[in-house]
Amino acid sequence: MAILGSFFLARGRYFAASGNPSASGYQVGDQVTDFKLKNVDGQLVTLADNGDARGYIVVFTCNTCPFAQAYEDRIVALHQQYAPQGYPVVAINPNNPWLSPGDSYGSMQKRARVKNYPFPYLVDATQDVARRFGATRTPQVYVLQRAGSAIQVAYIGAIDNNSEDAKAATTKYVEQALADLMAGKAVATNFTKAVGCTIK
Repeated sequence: MAILGSFFLARGRYFAASGNPSASGYQVGDQVTDFKLKNVDGQLVTLADNGDARGYIVVFTCNTCPFAQAYEDRIVALHQQYAPQGYPVVAINPNNPWLSPGDSYGSMQKRARVKNYPFPYLVDATQDVARRFGATRTPQVYVLQRAGSAIQVAYIGAIDNNSEDAKAATTKYVEQALADLMAGKAVATNFTKAVGCTIK
């Protein structure tokens, strides 16, 4: 019994805040603190690693959520379109694999290989980064913009307005936000409600 108790205690320490991260977090205009998370290739990744980036498309996503799966190809397309323009995708999986076994690190590695992800797919093992951002759903996007030496939040929310069918989406929020940023303008629609599964 003591051994079993120690096991669950260890799990609790590893996922100190298992369940939904706090809804409080970054707001549009806030400065982002850099993070260091493990990629599926075993390397540690930070935002500072890419000094040439004008910004980032940070997506909290996962393997198992049907909404995340529906948006998977669209996330790849965002990276392919905008990384050459200075806004690469950084995907982060914040799910606790004890609650969602399909989101284990090994499963993330397999998914990245099968889908040939062209961007980092990072594991947020303690959910600290999701909590700091205020992410509560998968997928949920934070478009970041470099401002001098700082990195600021420019947009928070959904990728577009149709979670089921990419071709039926009539408003592409992330693309609109990036178009505004690249034109040197403030993002007109800088917040939308993310539609997806709750972070586990």
